[in-house]
Amino acid sequence: MHLHRNPNILPTYILLFLLLFFLGCSEKPVILTNPNIILVLADDQGWGDLAINGNPYIQTPNIDLLAKEGAQFSRFYVSPVCSPTRAEILTGRFHPRGGIYDTSAGGERLDLDETTLAEILQENGYATAVFGKWHNGSQPPYHPNNRGFDEFYGFASGHWGNYMSPMLEHNGEVVKGKGFIIDDLTDHSLQYIQEHQTDPFFILLAYNTPHSPMQVPDYWWDKYKDIAIDSTHRNGDKENQDKTRAALALSENIDWNVGRIVSELDSLKMLENTIIIYMSDNGPNGWRWNEGLKGIKGSTDEGGVRSPFIVNWKDKILSQTIDQIASTIDILPTLLDLVGIQKIPEKPIDGKSLKPLLLGESKDWENRFVFSHWNGNVSVRNQQFILDQNDQLYDLTLDPGQEKPLENPADSIYSALLSEKRNWENSVLKELDRDREEVFPVGFPAAKITQLPARDGIAHGTIQRSNRFPNSSFFTSWTQESDSITWNTDVLASGDFKATIYYTAKPTSVGSTFYLKQGNNRLESKIEEAYDPPFIGVEFDRFPRQESYEKEFKALEMGIIHLDKGRSTISLHGSEIKGPELMDFRLLVLERINR
Repeated sequence: MHLHRNPNILPTYILLFLLLFFLGCSEKPVILTNPNIILVLADDQGWGDLAINGNPYIQTPNIDLLAKEGAQFSRFYVSPVCSPTRAEILTGRFHPRGGIYDTSAGGERLDLDETTLAEILQENGYATAVFGKWHNGSQPPYHPNNRGFDEFYGFASGHWGNYMSPMLEHNGEVVKGKGFIIDDLTDHSLQYIQEHQTDPFFILLAYNTPHSPMQVPDYWWDKYKDIAIDSTHRNGDKENQDKTRAALALSENIDWNVGRIVSELDSLKMLENTIIIYMSDNGPNGWRWNEGLKGIKGSTDEGGVRSPFIVNWKDKILSQTIDQIASTIDILPTLLDLVGIQKIPEKPIDGKSLKPLLLGESKDWENRFVFSHWNGNVSVRNQQFILDQNDQLYDLTLDPGQEKPLENPADSIYSALLSEKRNWENSVLKELDRDREEVFPVGFPAAKITQLPARDGIAHGTIQRSNRFPNSSFFTSWTQESDSITWNTDVLASGDFKATIYYTAKPTSVGSTFYLKQGNNRLESKIEEAYDPPFIGVEFDRFPRQESYEKEFKALEMGIIHLDKGRSTISLHGSEIKGPELMDFRLLVLERINR
């Protein structure tokens, strides 16, 4: 065959040969059409919990390098607590619009008519995964697998009470973690990166530290347990140094894991095609050094809402510090702009793309207002001033710590901020329905598994919750046969479901019977085996916890129950209790049976 005789074929084969040759020989990566996205979200890590922001007690070289080689925002604002920040990342809209008003009891759930960043990326060919803390709804269709994420490994509620090989879930199924939770979540992210080297992907790596409980592995704790801490900083009289040491140790562990992610991308020659974002979800969870900012987690002042925000895209985003104010509502439009996706959600976006700032293309950046809200408290900022929840005005350029409000502010400045604040309260905040009836969906047709944890249940009789913070709690003190646990549910489609509970019980409880009930549907079961393990990880608590201690719970498959469609109460009852107590209860899993 004489290819040189065909002038049309010859260039094609030469080009193909040259392409294959250079792909095989060059060390440069093949750039995909759409860049990958990895958004690392820390939990309760304050502005001051990084070395690059001036903390003298911690080493965070990997995060610091991301900032030095990329863009770091000096004034980036998140919400005062977890769930609203996560909702705003997902939607680009103020969290009251999405129905977020609490961190549990259903108030943390993102409204189903909101479009998420993951859904948009998924529709545009991205593989999508979230590893870690979700905190925007547990039961399908609020579950991450039903909000645009192909892969979910972690936990769907707020805080988690055990960081050492804890009970987690993988796409709805209960699993056991492996080792320290942050290392484990990173391992899953690394595996996902390796499996999607030729596909554009979006990873939301939602670490759950340094949120309490302050449970720290020995390796990291030993580096900090004896360090001297100077408490002469602002609010140093309120600081507990062991809690601070634990937070710093957990933050350094995060940094080490971020380094593992960057190193893997580098080894796979994927850094040039991966946008990496690092941030936290709210201010610090305690009084510690925070560059003199006023307030901590839960506050709408600077210390409660100013977050680290670092964007790194090798050879694309300029190395710079960006002083213009920005917030979580800007993340969705920014990422869509950077990856070249034109489609936006049907509902109006509140944020704006930061791409011009990141690429050094902003000549005239419009002065804007950033709003912070939680529990009825609202503050508003522009580039220079903050009007706080008490309508006091501070000049942040002269008084970044909000030490003293302006006594005689210019009327034009004060009036402008007050007007923006009132307009926001009377429009955006009025969209929030705090009095809605919270029911938990069961049997969503597109999902096989529904989890009904103790967190979402109501105890009756002598039954008590293990802790006043419900997210990672269980029910205990079940001493009377008239006691029950109920869930207010909406069964979305009738069907048969395999019911499994996760329990512990003392040897005296063996032989006790109980039943699951919905209307006229009833399923009986019995405790055949005692299982009474101790609390897990107590020795790793470096500061007394407020949350419930955790223990391992055993699965008990009850059998098959039919559930009828519609609003109803699903309840768990004792029928015969042997010994002083029936059981401790953590979780009910309902798995749809195809028949």
